[in-house]
Amino acid sequence: MNNLLIRRKVPALNLQETLIVLAIIGILLLLALPNLMPLITKAKSIEAQTQLKAIYNAQTTHNYMYSKYSADLNEIDFIAPKTVRENGTANYRYEILEADNSTFRARAEAVTDFDGDGILNVWEIDQEGNPKQIVKD
Repeated sequence: MNNLLIRRKVPALNLQETLIVLAIIGILLLLALPNLMPLITKAKSIEAQTQLKAIYNAQTTHNYMYSKYSADLNEIDFIAPKTVRENGTANYRYEILEADNSTFRARAEAVTDFDGDGILNVWEIDQEGNPKQIVKD
């Protein structure tokens, strides 16, 4: 019966070793984060470029049908995704700045500061269809 109660020692990390490992991981993250911020900003800006291309395509279709560009996102059937401030997933807010019979200009402005420097990323597109970064974050 006593043989059943014999305890085996299981090799494991103690609290001090676990805290040291967590501290090392934290230090490595702090060292790597500044180098990763430009990549994070670039990845998030792909959202703006993709949505602006969708606006361009919708404007082109509208222009073919009515021989003019529209100043209203609803008129071209573009539904902007909800931003992170509206409990959505989008990092940009979209608007049409100007539109007439032969030209249009739309803008995507970031609603969050990706790298914490106080500058919000801004992209624009026009009737030529090439997204341009106006303000770099």
